[in-house]
Amino acid sequence: MGTETLAIGSGRMFRYAFGSLLLLAGMTLLVAHGLEWLNLEPKLSRALQGGAICALGTALGAVPVLVIRNMPQALGDTLLGFGAGVMLAATAFSLIVPGIAAAESLGLSPWGASGLICFGIMLGAFALYLVDRRLSGASPEMLIGTVEHPVIPPRIWLFVFAIIAHNIPEGMAVGVSAGGGMPDADSLAMGIALQDVPEGLVIALVLAGAGMSRVRAFLIGAASGLVEPVFALLCAWLVSLAELLLPLGLALAAGAMLLVVTHEVIPESRRNGHDKLASLGLLIGFCLMMVMDTALG
Repeated sequence: MGTETLAIGSGRMFRYAFGSLLLLAGMTLLVAHGLEWLNLEPKLSRALQGGAICALGTALGAVPVLVIRNMPQALGDTLLGFGAGVMLAATAFSLIVPGIAAAESLGLSPWGASGLICFGIMLGAFALYLVDRRLSGASPEMLIGTVEHPVIPPRIWLFVFAIIAHNIPEGMAVGVSAGGGMPDADSLAMGIALQDVPEGLVIALVLAGAGMSRVRAFLIGAASGLVEPVFALLCAWLVSLAELLLPLGLALAAGAMLLVVTHEVIPESRRNGHDKLASLGLLIGFCLMMVMDTALG
């Protein structure tokens, strides 16, 4: 009887997962037609499309939680390393190098362009540091409303909200790149979407492992990437207002992403002792994103 019940439950979860994939595919088509109906300026439309692709990557990553409850720690750390490699390559080849070129096109000398980018990197990292510090010091009541009968431990919510906050610089990077008409904006969006897949999975698995229902964990994991199209559109609009905002915006996004990778992602990938696998994942992710930016971008 127990085996039969388990089989029925597994079949139901499989149907949930398959139905979720169909729902995501339908929503993707609906969003695509909606963007055409909005008739936005091409650069804004490109930014919104890139942000939507990133959000879709996060949502796709959350789907497996409907079928599996736990993921091998070694695989999770490898995926985190892979995401770190993708973000490092995207920072270098899609943000910093184009940012220096954009600054030089405004008439700045190589020293001046590099100085502007360095200033933007430090400012972006400092701004995200302040956000992260504010988030880490938030009370549980601010995050979950009440702690009288908590279902999920506050530390779990802190982790989830931290990942959501770290999606903001990714949306910024997509928006600035698309709003500035950068040729590799599409490959940047695809690379970020690729590394968003394990993030969505990690959020959903952490919530499910803490006792939340699989369906609710999937919904929260899928929704965690929605900040990316919002910030992509906002940053694309801001960049269109002034030429100087393009290199500065690229540098701000680069600084924020560098802080995320070095302060959060890489240490987390090595926390459980799988250093070699995390490093291998980082190298593969870096090389893949470098190819997407240079050979395919």
